Amino acid sequence: MSFTGKYEVESQENYETFMKVIGIPADVIEKGKSFKFFTEVTQSGNDFTWSQIYPGHTMTNTFTIGKESDMETMGGKKFKATVQLQGGKVVVDFGKYHHTSEIVGGKLVETSVAGGITFKRISSRVA
Repeated sequence: MSFTGKYEVESQENYETFMKVIGIPADVIEKGKSFKFFTEVTQSGNDFTWSQIYPGHTMTNTFTIGKESDMETMGGKKFKATVQLQGGKVVVDFGKYHHTSEIVGGKLVETSVAGGITFKRISSRVA
């Protein structure tokens, strides 16, 4: 299944607790609670461009499934990672947290786990 599309966040579970666990500053967490943002994905075979579009800032990771790529975390830290495709899910370890993304019922479902806390974000396709 293709991940290509633009998605708007519909709901988030455990946002604040998870962000604290991975070390995001309180003022940034507070701002993040009050605005909607988008995820835009372009997929061509195993090549992906994955962007998180926030008001005034866009974070983009470009990667190929199975190959080491330069990545950036939610907190802005740069690192190298190998993204895998497992059972239709895009899977990557972001250092402090494990992240999976999948399409369920036409929606983008992203799940991140750190310190025993599971953060789940569901986004609806808008384009």
